[in-house]
Amino acid sequence: MNKKAFYTISYGIYVVSAGKDGTFNGQIANTVFQVTSEPPTVAVSINKQNYTHELIVSSNKFTASILKEETPMTMIGRFGFKSGKEINKFEGIEIKTGVTGIPVVTENAVAFLEAEVINSMDCGTHTIFLGRVIESEALDNAEPMTYAYYQKTRGGRAPKNAPTYQAP
Repeated sequence: MNKKAFYTISYGIYVVSAGKDGTFNGQIANTVFQVTSEPPTVAVSINKQNYTHELIVSSNKFTASILKEETPMTMIGRFGFKSGKEINKFEGIEIKTGVTGIPVVTENAVAFLEAEVINSMDCGTHTIFLGRVIESEALDNAEPMTYAYYQKTRGGRAPKNAPTYQAP
Protein backbone atom coordinates (compact mmCIF):
# COMPACT_ATOMS: atom_id res chain seq x y z
CA MET A 1 0.00 0.00 0.00
CA ASN A 2 1.30 3.45 -0.92
CA LYS A 3 0.29 5.66 2.00
CA LYS A 4 1.27 8.77 0.04
CA ALA A 5 -2.24 8.54 -1.42
CA PHE A 6 -3.51 9.81 1.95
CA TYR A 7 -1.57 13.05 1.42
CA THR A 8 -3.99 13.93 -1.39
CA ILE A 9 -6.96 14.16 1.01
CA SER A 10 -7.74 17.79 1.81
CA TYR A 11 -7.51 18.92 5.44
CA GLY A 12 -7.43 22.17 7.36
CA ILE A 13 -5.52 23.30 10.44
CA TYR A 14 -7.60 23.89 13.57
CA VAL A 15 -7.20 24.46 17.28
CA VAL A 16 -9.60 22.11 19.06
CA SER A 17 -10.19 23.05 22.69
CA ALA A 18 -11.96 21.32 25.56
CA GLY A 19 -12.21 21.61 29.30
CA LYS A 20 -14.01 20.81 32.49
CA ASP A 21 -14.18 22.34 35.96
CA GLY A 22 -11.83 25.20 35.06
CA THR A 23 -9.20 22.97 33.46
CA PHE A 24 -8.71 23.62 29.74
CA ASN A 25 -6.53 22.44 26.89
CA GLY A 26 -6.25 22.95 23.17
CA GLN A 27 -4.46 21.12 20.41
CA ILE A 28 -3.83 21.34 16.70
CA ALA A 29 -6.08 19.04 14.69
CA ASN A 30 -6.34 18.57 10.96
CA THR A 31 -9.46 16.44 10.96
CA VAL A 32 -12.53 18.59 11.56
CA PHE A 33 -15.33 18.35 9.03
CA GLN A 34 -18.97 19.25 8.55
CA VAL A 35 -21.31 16.27 8.59
CA THR A 36 -24.73 17.91 8.14
CA SER A 37 -26.15 21.42 7.76
CA GLU A 38 -29.48 20.72 9.51
CA PRO A 39 -28.96 20.25 12.30
CA PRO A 40 -25.47 21.78 12.03
CA THR A 41 -23.12 18.93 12.94
CA VAL A 42 -19.34 18.49 12.74
CA ALA A 43 -16.91 15.71 13.54
CA VAL A 44 -13.39 15.84 14.93
CA SER A 45 -10.79 13.07 15.22
CA ILE A 46 -8.64 13.19 18.38
CA ASN A 47 -5.87 10.84 19.50
CA LYS A 48 -6.77 8.98 22.70
CA GLN A 49 -3.37 9.80 24.23
CA ASN A 50 -3.96 13.56 23.98
CA TYR A 51 -5.09 15.56 27.01
CA THR A 52 -7.76 17.22 24.86
CA HIS A 53 -9.30 13.78 24.29
CA GLU A 54 -9.62 13.24 28.03
CA LEU A 55 -11.32 16.63 28.44
CA ILE A 56 -13.76 16.07 25.56
CA VAL A 57 -14.74 12.69 27.05
CA SER A 58 -15.34 14.20 30.50
CA SER A 59 -17.18 17.35 29.34
CA ASN A 60 -18.90 16.25 26.09
CA LYS A 61 -18.00 19.63 24.55
CA PHE A 62 -15.36 21.04 22.24
CA THR A 63 -14.57 24.12 20.21
CA ALA A 64 -12.76 24.34 16.89
CA SER A 65 -10.99 27.48 15.69
CA ILE A 66 -10.17 27.53 11.97
CA LEU A 67 -6.68 29.01 11.58
CA LYS A 68 -5.63 31.42 8.83
CA GLU A 69 -2.67 30.88 6.50
CA GLU A 70 -0.62 33.58 8.26
CA THR A 71 -0.76 31.81 11.64
CA PRO A 72 2.76 31.85 13.09
CA MET A 73 4.47 28.48 13.28
CA THR A 74 5.24 29.25 16.94
CA MET A 75 1.50 29.19 17.68
CA ILE A 76 1.07 25.92 15.78
CA GLY A 77 4.06 24.53 17.68
CA ARG A 78 2.56 25.55 21.03
CA PHE A 79 -0.77 23.84 20.37
CA GLY A 80 0.60 20.98 18.26
CA PHE A 81 3.87 19.88 19.83
CA LYS A 82 3.59 20.74 23.54
CA SER A 83 1.55 19.08 26.27
CA GLY A 84 -1.22 20.96 28.04
CA LYS A 85 -0.31 18.98 31.15
CA GLU A 86 3.01 20.87 31.21
CA ILE A 87 2.10 24.38 30.01
CA ASN A 88 -0.95 26.64 29.79
CA LYS A 89 -1.33 26.77 26.02
CA PHE A 90 -3.77 29.70 26.23
CA GLU A 91 -1.40 32.02 28.14
CA GLY A 92 -0.75 35.11 26.01
CA ILE A 93 -3.16 33.94 23.28
CA GLU A 94 -6.30 35.89 22.36
CA ILE A 95 -9.29 33.82 23.40
CA LYS A 96 -12.89 34.28 24.39
CA THR A 97 -15.02 32.13 26.60
CA GLY A 98 -17.65 30.51 24.48
CA VAL A 99 -21.24 29.60 25.31
CA THR A 100 -19.94 26.14 26.24
CA GLY A 101 -17.64 27.70 28.85
CA ILE A 102 -14.64 26.44 26.88
CA PRO A 103 -11.99 28.84 25.53
CA VAL A 104 -12.29 29.70 21.87
CA VAL A 105 -9.01 30.71 20.23
CA THR A 106 -9.70 33.92 18.29
CA GLU A 107 -6.07 34.83 17.57
CA ASN A 108 -5.21 33.98 13.96
CA ALA A 109 -8.65 32.39 13.49
CA VAL A 110 -10.94 33.00 10.53
CA ALA A 111 -13.90 31.41 12.32
CA PHE A 112 -14.86 29.16 15.20
CA LEU A 113 -17.43 26.49 16.06
CA GLU A 114 -18.65 25.33 19.47
CA ALA A 115 -20.19 21.89 19.76
CA GLU A 116 -21.79 19.49 22.20
CA VAL A 117 -20.88 15.83 21.66
CA ILE A 118 -23.86 13.77 20.52
CA ASN A 119 -21.98 10.58 19.62
CA SER A 120 -18.51 9.12 19.28
CA MET A 121 -16.81 6.28 17.46
CA ASP A 122 -13.76 4.35 18.61
CA CYS A 123 -11.23 4.20 15.77
CA GLY A 124 -8.34 2.43 17.48
CA THR A 125 -5.77 5.13 18.27
CA HIS A 126 -8.34 7.92 17.80
CA THR A 127 -11.92 8.73 18.65
CA ILE A 128 -14.20 10.55 16.23
CA PHE A 129 -16.45 12.88 18.20
CA LEU A 130 -19.68 13.94 16.51
CA GLY A 131 -20.80 17.35 17.74
CA ARG A 132 -23.95 19.39 17.34
CA VAL A 133 -22.84 22.97 16.67
CA ILE A 134 -24.44 25.35 19.16
CA GLU A 135 -22.48 28.51 18.25
CA SER A 136 -20.30 29.68 15.39
CA GLU A 137 -18.89 32.92 14.08
CA ALA A 138 -16.85 34.13 11.13
CA LEU A 139 -14.05 36.38 12.43
CA ASP A 140 -11.87 37.26 9.43
CA ASN A 141 -11.94 37.11 5.62
CA ALA A 142 -8.38 35.71 5.44
CA GLU A 143 -7.69 32.40 3.73
CA PRO A 144 -7.97 29.38 6.05
CA MET A 145 -4.81 27.30 6.31
CA THR A 146 -5.01 23.94 4.58
CA TYR A 147 -2.85 21.02 5.59
CA ALA A 148 -1.23 21.04 2.13
CA TYR A 149 -0.28 24.73 2.59
CA TYR A 150 1.06 23.97 6.08
CA GLN A 151 3.25 21.16 4.73
CA LYS A 152 4.38 22.53 1.35
CA THR A 153 4.58 26.28 1.91
CA ARG A 154 5.29 26.49 5.64
CA GLY A 155 7.38 23.30 5.95
CA GLY A 156 5.11 21.91 8.67
CA ARG A 157 5.11 18.33 9.87
CA ALA A 158 2.67 16.06 11.70
CA PRO A 159 3.27 15.21 15.35
CA LYS A 160 3.38 11.52 16.31
CA ASN A 161 -0.25 11.54 17.60
CA ALA A 162 -1.71 13.12 14.44
CA PRO A 163 -3.92 10.94 12.22
CA THR A 164 -1.70 11.91 9.25
CA TYR A 165 1.63 11.03 10.96
CA GLN A 166 3.94 8.83 8.92
CA ALA A 167 7.20 7.54 10.38
CA PRO A 168 10.27 8.85 8.48
